[in-house]
Amino acid sequence: MSREPTAGRRQARATGSGRNVPARPRLGRGGEVRRRPSDRPGKRDRGEEERGPLEIALVGDLTDNEADLTDKLLGVPPGGECTIWFDSPGGNPYCAMALSTLMKLRGVRATGIVGGECSSAALWPFATCVRRLVTPFSVFLFHPMKWQSEEHIGITEAAEWSRHFVELEAEMDRMLGDLFGRSHDLIARWIKTHRYVSGKEMVEAGLAEMVALDTLPELVPPAAD
Repeated sequence: MSREPTAGRRQARATGSGRNVPARPRLGRGGEVRRRPSDRPGKRDRGEEERGPLEIALVGDLTDNEADLTDKLLGVPPGGECTIWFDSPGGNPYCAMALSTLMKLRGVRATGIVGGECSSAALWPFATCVRRLVTPFSVFLFHPMKWQSEEHIGITEAAEWSRHFVELEAEMDRMLGDLFGRSHDLIARWIKTHRYVSGKEMVEAGLAEMVALDTLPELVPPAAD
């Protein structure tokens, strides 16, 4: 994962994306949200014009945009629908768990669409989507977590961090398999081998649906009469 757990300034970092990010989460420009018109008659939002499910852009490092993404997901009513557009190299795994937990506990029925990259920690919220769409050009990176220390720490603290890190990695790997609902062994192999996976391979593994680079009618409102 491109950004991973931090303890003080210590942080677990996966180098798959090769992108460095600040040590602390900060609000970024990702997570932009808009609503699209709905073709479902009678649905109105506080007396405004008819609107459809929220569309959320999960773009860039998750950690940079965690506060904004959380706010946008909280804008989806419990049990409601949204569409999440993915192009992310990953981020802190605690952020990934938090976003997935929010979606699961609130019963958010998200359609995830990978327009570019969905790697590392971004895989967890994508796996939480009830429908997952990819194109032939979508790219996914599965790999183990790595960590590094940017400060001097005592041996006791280092040993405790190592113990926690091993448990966290194992728990998150199991969680990813559970969220996808299948192919635990295949996902474990991809993670172990630092595997770049294509959209086609995701479909073959039963983890996503393929869509062509063409207008997707369900995302486009009908023309006004």
